[in-house]
Amino acid sequence: MHVTTPKEVRMRGDNQEQQGAMWSYVPLEQRIPGDHPLRRMRPMVDAMLEEMSPRFDELYSRVGRPSIAPEKLLRALLLQVLYTIRSERLLMEQLDYNLLFRWFVGLEMDDPVWNATVFTKNRERLLTGEIARGFFERAVAQARERDLLSDEHFTVDGTLVEAWASLKSFKRRDDVSGPPDDPGNPTVNFHGERRSNDTHASTTDPKPGSPARARPRKPSSSTPATC
Repeated sequence: MHVTTPKEVRMRGDNQEQQGAMWSYVPLEQRIPGDHPLRRMRPMVDAMLEEMSPRFDELYSRVGRPSIAPEKLLRALLLQVLYTIRSERLLMEQLDYNLLFRWFVGLEMDDPVWNATVFTKNRERLLTGEIARGFFERAVAQARERDLLSDEHFTVDGTLVEAWASLKSFKRRDDVSGPPDDPGNPTVNFHGERRSNDTHASTTDPKPGSPARARPRKPSSSTPATC
């Protein structure tokens, strides 16, 4: 039987659960790599927001409960676009534990994250005032001037079928079988079966045609896509 010595444990690394540290002596600024692309963008974004400050004063009342600072909100929306975060709720989740995102938005490590509903309402205020559109247009223009945009692109070309029907909802029109084994996700075997609008129909949305009629076309590389 091999007995691990204290020296061996130190060389391998301690795998024991440790109590969390109460204080962090490394500033948030030092945790962000010096060559990270967001470091180049942060001064550019800050300069734009400084110029837009008078417009923010016109949009917000001078009395009432404090709202989300528009500068922080726009920085967060920019992160949502850059990192393709699909919802405000997921964006708030990222801001809760992602130190890079906190640094870019302007949140300290201990600052609470906003409620997703409150964030969305404040976002709508900026969209209604066309503040956000102007901000993003200027951000793209300045990024193009500084050669920060990539010329890489891809093109997707396909046929879209707008319907609530899923593949498993299509049955033969003369099918008189009983209810499915699982209404939410029934077991269906389409192997070797030909489907058409004449022989099959959806049980949930009879209007759309058979999925056999909708075949995606091959991707085309002749038309560039602009980001």
